Amino acid sequence: MKSVRPAFLPGLLCLLALLPFAVSAQAPRPRARASDLGISFGGTPGALNAITDVKGVEVGHTTLLSGGDAPGSPRVRTGVTAVLPRGRDAVAQPVFAATYALNGSGEMTGTHWVKESGLLSGPVMISNTHAVGAVHEGVIAWAQKRNLTWELGLPVVAETWDGLLNDIDGFHVRPAHAMQAIDAARPGPVPEGSVGGGTGMVCHGFKGGIGTASRRLPAEQGGYTLGVLVQCNYGSRRLFSVAGVPVGEEIPDLRACYTGTQPPKGPFFLQMKPCASPGVKPTHPEGMGSIIVVVATDAPLLPHQLDRVSRRVPLALGKMGGLGEDFSGDIFLAFSTQPTQAVDGAPSAQVAMLDNERLNPLFEATVQATQEAILNAMLVSDTMTGNQDARVYGLPHDRLVKALRKAGRLPPAPRPKSGK
Repeated sequence: MKSVRPAFLPGLLCLLALLPFAVSAQAPRPRARASDLGISFGGTPGALNAITDVKGVEVGHTTLLSGGDAPGSPRVRTGVTAVLPRGRDAVAQPVFAATYALNGSGEMTGTHWVKESGLLSGPVMISNTHAVGAVHEGVIAWAQKRNLTWELGLPVVAETWDGLLNDIDGFHVRPAHAMQAIDAARPGPVPEGSVGGGTGMVCHGFKGGIGTASRRLPAEQGGYTLGVLVQCNYGSRRLFSVAGVPVGEEIPDLRACYTGTQPPKGPFFLQMKPCASPGVKPTHPEGMGSIIVVVATDAPLLPHQLDRVSRRVPLALGKMGGLGEDFSGDIFLAFSTQPTQAVDGAPSAQVAMLDNERLNPLFEATVQATQEAILNAMLVSDTMTGNQDARVYGLPHDRLVKALRKAGRLPPAPRPKSGK
């Protein structure tokens, strides 16, 4: 019998081919993290060395990758990341929170209410600059389906610009992608690198993206856990440092370039060269871009103390080579997962506050974990070719290790055993 194909099927298949492909949030890590290479920033990492080491925190991604079959055609390299302080089951229960901006050339919605109330309800969402509205709408739609509209009426949505690799003007992130990222949120290991909102990001001239790390304080300091998640898209190659080593000076090549026959169009691509001879000069204005940092802890901190924690994040950026440049959006949010709600409708809630003199270990943990999260984002991200055939190289592990060994920050490579 001759099979009959419905008349609408060819059109449907064509439509599906045009849609960005949403990649599973549980994709395996393609490359090693800092700890795998023996690189340490001090302190003791948690079991997962991730923000999800803080009990209750969940992370989800929606990753969009499509396009580019024909030279010069639009490529989608973007997505959405969701950080849920109390997980989906308790998403509407507020946490104490605070925000701080080192440089404000960026966006994080909902921060006025966080500063006014000291509370954060719902997820922290991160995507690209042109997707803020769609993600904001998606969070509200997700809440409406669960009758949480009032509690989540002022979503926190942050962004960094991914227009070097992503067809950002195509507005490919839709509200449904934000909803998918929230639904994908899980405890446990966090996919890093070119995933979620970090898919198309560039950091210190290398491929950037999502990174995470954590620190566990010793028992005599309270035994608290602090975790960090970053979406890094900031910084110059010239100033890039790891553990005090000027890695950017050691690896001045591998600059962004283009693989096609024509250079990309637009003000950010004026100096870009063919990948056959990218040279060593910057190929787009250094200091362009931003970084979003989310700090979570189970330590009993009040909003004014979390504000102090968030103000320590720039110390980590400075150690890595960040300056808070004029056109960089460096915006940070810190929250504590201690209970904030009254029991059985009581008019007041009983909350705890860590003594201010015991904050110093948490300040140090913030600086340590933020540095490691940034480096993880770069290490796990691999070379990517994106919109208008632009290519950004992944940070080469072997050359990073060589630079650190040269400076005495890593032990020498083991000598090969001689044969008989």
